[in-house]
Amino acid sequence: MPNLENLKKQAKQYLRWHHDGYYPVAAQIRSLLRRYSHMSDSEILAHRFRLSDAQELVARKAGFASWQALTQGISTMTISVTKTDRTSTLLATEAQLFVGDIKTACDFYVQKLGFQIGFIYGEPPFYAQVFRDGARLNLRHVDGPVFDAQFRARTQDALSATITVDDIKSLFLAFQAVGATFHQTLRSEPWGARTFIIQDPDGNLVMFAGGTG
Repeated sequence: MPNLENLKKQAKQYLRWHHDGYYPVAAQIRSLLRRYSHMSDSEILAHRFRLSDAQELVARKAGFASWQALTQGISTMTISVTKTDRTSTLLATEAQLFVGDIKTACDFYVQKLGFQIGFIYGEPPFYAQVFRDGARLNLRHVDGPVFDAQFRARTQDALSATITVDDIKSLFLAFQAVGATFHQTLRSEPWGARTFIIQDPDGNLVMFAGGTG
């Protein structure tokens, strides 16, 4: 069972999502809190939702009837963790993009998108990593076209990576100012996020997604 501080953070996150009009949270509220069961997503997001409501949502997801019951359950439960039953924590994920030329790809991500080079490996180079803040993209050289024309014709919006951003509009304007190639310009999605998609020289589509602000 998560500790109490993590559960409090979860509740605050649900509260923020509701405040920001993030549609996926509406479905969770409706399914777990009976008083919202008759409402549509829009009605739930427009309805008053307090921290105590968010805490109740967290409690019901954990199988408890109320936040008080959840906190009491945590305080009375002793968890014995051994080396054999301890679960690992997943710390990060890194997308791997296939590219036809490592130098060309690195130049694009560094000069156009403001990334930095983490490393370049091989002679000639066949593997590299670029990073910007907490986002990391691994670049792997392949011979020939990365995507054939038939694939792109069938699946035009197949993404190679998604990167979350805290200020999506500012980043979009910055990329626009340097002439980056957009597969999709900035737009608001039905689930509450704002997104845009960059296309790199090899046809990899990288989505940037952020809140509604």
